[in-house]
Amino acid sequence: MNEPKKIESFKVDHDYIVPGLYVSRRDGDITTYDMRTRKPNLDCYMDNRTMHSVEHMFATFVRSSSIGEKVIYFGPMGCQTGFYLLVRDADDEEVLAVVKKVLEQIIEHDGEVFGASRKECGNYKNLDLEDAKKECREYLAALNNAKDINFQYPEGDDTK
Repeated sequence: MNEPKKIESFKVDHDYIVPGLYVSRRDGDITTYDMRTRKPNLDCYMDNRTMHSVEHMFATFVRSSSIGEKVIYFGPMGCQTGFYLLVRDADDEEVLAVVKKVLEQIIEHDGEVFGASRKECGNYKNLDLEDAKKECREYLAALNNAKDINFQYPEGDDTK
């Protein structure tokens, strides 16, 4: 039996990833963005309610944005350190601007979490707007404070 192919995200040294926005892969006209909200492997993971709440809010706002028709998917990473955003015919700088705008919209939102009803969600009681706002505030600060967002994963220092 042949060994399974190692997926691209497992080839990235997670010890060097910091909060940021990275291109995880490009498949034809589809770009997968790694929206890393937390540094991996520090035992500081998002709880399910936070991931779920950000997912509801971000997915709604991004699909209503200037790139809304190009969005294929938005959802949490299983490792609980960020989200994936898949966009067709993506322009990296435009996506970055939209991501920041959507984060601001979530932070400024005054109302209910989108889709927070039994008919709209399979776990509607597990949503909290303040959890989403807190995660988005911290992530937006990380993006705004980044010296350079070049959409590439940081590479490790092999001399250590």
